[in-house]
Amino acid sequence: MKKAIIAVVLVAAAGVLAVRFLRSRDFLYAGTIEATEVDLSSRLTSVISAFPAKEGRTVRQGEVLVNLACEDQKLAADIAAKDFKRAVELRRTGSLPQESYDRTLNKREDADLRLGWCSVASPIDATVLATYHEPGELVNPGTRLLTLADLREVWALVYVPETLLYKLKPGMEVEAELPEVKRTLRGSIDHINSEAEFTPKNVQTRQERTRLVFGVKVTFPNPDTLLKPGMTVEVRLPKG
Repeated sequence: MKKAIIAVVLVAAAGVLAVRFLRSRDFLYAGTIEATEVDLSSRLTSVISAFPAKEGRTVRQGEVLVNLACEDQKLAADIAAKDFKRAVELRRTGSLPQESYDRTLNKREDADLRLGWCSVASPIDATVLATYHEPGELVNPGTRLLTLADLREVWALVYVPETLLYKLKPGMEVEAELPEVKRTLRGSIDHINSEAEFTPKNVQTRQERTRLVFGVKVTFPNPDTLLKPGMTVEVRLPKG
């Protein structure tokens, strides 16, 4: 019995050593988690009347995130609506030319379009990453109001030597780790840059910074939104 137990222990130990050996043949390439971001900006000059969007909050497509006061736009839309109503009556009696009617119609549609810009809605299901203004502030066309990101799928860019490229291809599944929480992730190679570049400056050693490398984009499903932009991830790839 003792011999059998010893044999089992030895087999288990050999298995652990084999796994460690196989893993030692792979390299860990560090990257930073990123997400595709969307900036929402004002199209009008107006005072912010309400800013329901809050950083870290999950929002749905079509949900209003910022309201602008738009007093001038509301007045213009009201005038355009009344003018168009009169134009319809005059056109019905035949006392208004078609050209004048069309002009009035265009003004009403333009006023309604601008009035719609007073409510800034989310174009996607997303998470609010950052907000830049508060209610009561005056904003102009092009002023960035907030930044959104869809965190359900995130990605990291790692840099690999040319000797490794022949072992990689888009769609290839890879394993990664979150070193801070010791969690294993599954991802896939989304894209491999076709042009070499020098290793980014944030790589620690001078020798590595002077090497020509290729960027490899690895995507990770993130249904629980555990992965956040800025986190460090280590991607396990075979040796070149």
